[in-house]
Amino acid sequence: MSTLRFHIQHTLPPTFSPRLGTLSLQRHSDNIEIDTPSLITCTSRGLVPHLSGDHTRVSEAIRWLNVPLNPCDLELSPPLPTLHPGPYPLHSCLGFRPKHHILSMTLRDPADDRDMPPNGNDFVSALCLHGVRKVTPDEWREYVHSAQPDVVVALSDIPSTSGSHSQKRITKSIERSASWLANILRPLSGRHVAAAVTKISGNPASQLLNVFVHMAGGTTPAARQAFAQSLLEPLFDKDAAAIEPLNNLDQGVLGYVFNLAPLHKSLSPTPLHHHGAASKNGFVAVIDLFATPPAPSATAQIISLIRVSLEPLPATKPRVVHSAGSPHEILALIRDVGIDLFDAHWAQRAADVGVALDFVFPAPHVAAPPREIGHNLYDKRYSHDFSPFADALQSCSSVQQGDTRPRTPAHTPLPYTRAYVHHLLHTHEMSAHTLLTLHNLAVLDTFFVGVRHVLSEQPETFSHEVTRFEQTYDGKLGVLAEARKIWTEVSLARGKGRLAREREREKQQQ
Repeated sequence: MSTLRFHIQHTLPPTFSPRLGTLSLQRHSDNIEIDTPSLITCTSRGLVPHLSGDHTRVSEAIRWLNVPLNPCDLELSPPLPTLHPGPYPLHSCLGFRPKHHILSMTLRDPADDRDMPPNGNDFVSALCLHGVRKVTPDEWREYVHSAQPDVVVALSDIPSTSGSHSQKRITKSIERSASWLANILRPLSGRHVAAAVTKISGNPASQLLNVFVHMAGGTTPAARQAFAQSLLEPLFDKDAAAIEPLNNLDQGVLGYVFNLAPLHKSLSPTPLHHHGAASKNGFVAVIDLFATPPAPSATAQIISLIRVSLEPLPATKPRVVHSAGSPHEILALIRDVGIDLFDAHWAQRAADVGVALDFVFPAPHVAAPPREIGHNLYDKRYSHDFSPFADALQSCSSVQQGDTRPRTPAHTPLPYTRAYVHHLLHTHEMSAHTLLTLHNLAVLDTFFVGVRHVLSEQPETFSHEVTRFEQTYDGKLGVLAEARKIWTEVSLARGKGRLAREREREKQQQ
């Protein structure tokens, strides 16, 4: 097992302000350090979409990966990763290197906000290949102790049905989430527990998991505050004995997680599923992430809700956000809350639809209308554009004296041109998305390097630089919506029914 520590190097005076930190994972003789703010790479079915194991190993941007339990694995009982032999079952099963990669494990994909059947008192509904499976807290506890991820996110009863929720339902959500957290904090005897270690100062304990908790309460401030307070309340009798030597739930929690997907869904002024949706297993799945980018008003409400959750809790623990919708929202959450880690879902999704990201922080000083945050390489105007993917970054293959643009890591595919990837996209070559994924992760990693540099060297200017970034780059993410539309047209240009679709389109144009 591993020990996770978080050290805040620098923070501005208010509790909710930008901060620099270092997250370190000690695993026997290995030590992995991640400077924060930083990114978490998303996986699908245990792998980074479009990347092979070799790509994952050479990318300097991929250090922490979040692994939702594979829907295929949920078809098996117990799931496949829990059966893999060796000291690091999850790493070994998925091909990640324990010396270089931190793996966190969740039951559901944080970005999947499709409607699901309601949870029960003793189970969580999880999507699998043939419908929905009910996973109990005891089963989840067994899974994570067997798979041995570096970080586990405790089960949380987040309502996943559309519409408003009653006070009774919200109260149940808080009670179940606290109960399921207590369940996973219980020491596990037998083969899963090694020698006693000390994870809380002065209190010897059985070897515990590195547990993060999803902050429950939805869009109701009072509910979020109630859940946060429940983590700090002392436990008595059987409840206290079950999690000894902990005195309250928060002592066993190493970090706080906020999943923005259900909040965006609830706070969006227009339904997120209004177009670009598909039905699978009877549930509506969002496949057009960029149809409705996060509105500034929704981001402001989310910031307020996160603050309510964090206010009574210790400020020394890492704060993680899943499913932030844009770099603008990321900067707002760093500035107004002090979030430490963000997943890269939106940047990886941009690679899916053919967008090469092109932005930096601090933003360049240019007197021009708001720039797009990337290039839609499906567009025909790139068919003879032989420039690198990004204008805002300096290519490692052509370093020029006096060029002050940030340099990208040597492993990024900048020697390739926009015209080349445009050709690959229109010929349905899978390598196009591989190159774009590597590039987009590198751009986002360089973005966080710039954020950390400003916070380290000139923290008093950070708020001003965020404002400049918002003025320089288009916050409506128009290039992503445009790319999604062309991606759909190119995808439909082949396969069964192509001629019928072409005739229908010609009729509509007439």
